[in-house]
Amino acid sequence: MSVFQFKKFSIEQKKSAMKVGTDGVLLGSWVSCKESDFILDIGCGMGLISLMLAQRSLASTIVGIEIDTLSSQEAQLNISNSTWNERINIYNTSLQDFNSKNKFDLIVSNPPFFPSVKLDQPRDIARHSNKLSFEELLKYTSILLSEKGIFSTIIPVDYEDCFFQIAKKYGFFCNRACYIKGNEMVKIKRLMLEFSFTNSQIKKEHLTIEKSRHNYTDRYIALCKDFYLSM
Repeated sequence: MSVFQFKKFSIEQKKSAMKVGTDGVLLGSWVSCKESDFILDIGCGMGLISLMLAQRSLASTIVGIEIDTLSSQEAQLNISNSTWNERINIYNTSLQDFNSKNKFDLIVSNPPFFPSVKLDQPRDIARHSNKLSFEELLKYTSILLSEKGIFSTIIPVDYEDCFFQIAKKYGFFCNRACYIKGNEMVKIKRLMLEFSFTNSQIKKEHLTIEKSRHNYTDRYIALCKDFYLSM
């Protein structure tokens, strides 16, 4: 599917290394963003989460950075075709090379999933941490995030302990966590997290996506209904 149509915007994804997926929609729907004036989307791909946050947070200025040239070009196209094109800026750059004079109130990232391996295909590179390890993600996020800002991400639940250890190294505290599974019969697969520099009790949530095939739970519908056409 070259174009994915949402309620208030569309995503052209013909050339992008990664396509529209459940993880990105979940994170864009779940992240706390209403009090964020300046938002950074790390590894923005074709611009999905940036557009979702523009829809949710009407006063925000959003910056998306994407290392893959073709994906960043499609992000530019998708932003230009939206009603929020004046509020979103896309840069074809890595996080390591990105510079900003301002700190961000919210930083969000749907990061590479797996440890570094030698891969050449764009989709494989996008899904692995060849170009951006968890260590680098948290290091540079800690520099770019404002004192009272929020960092939100989604990771495989198997990496929970590792990610928490690295986050602690850079002064982060987890304030919110959502454990996700596809249905009641399977194990928890993904984990959405929100971090800040303020230590507080973690608010833990659980989300099941489906009751049965294409029969979605009330909680999943409530979370994503502002975006999917069929909800």
